[in-house]
Amino acid sequence: MEDRPMTYGEKAVGLSFNPSADPKVQKLKELYAEIIDILSDARFKAGNPSEAARLASVAITEAQTAQMWAVKTVTWGTSK
Repeated sequence: MEDRPMTYGEKAVGLSFNPSADPKVQKLKELYAEIIDILSDARFKAGNPSEAARLASVAITEAQTAQMWAVKTVTWGTSK
């Protein structure tokens, strides 16, 4: 990884945790991190109504859940 602080999305998906160094896991985590970063930016946008912020928070939670299931899918059966 680059020498910079992790974004909110990168932290949320655990981008640095990929013990098997599986490129599919890395790609999925990168994509979901980008989605979460977009939603996080919308959540904290100045003047964002509270309902829009709530919707963004729900979407972030659901994206984290989807990311975990996606990683489970591509790693299913690979452990010994």
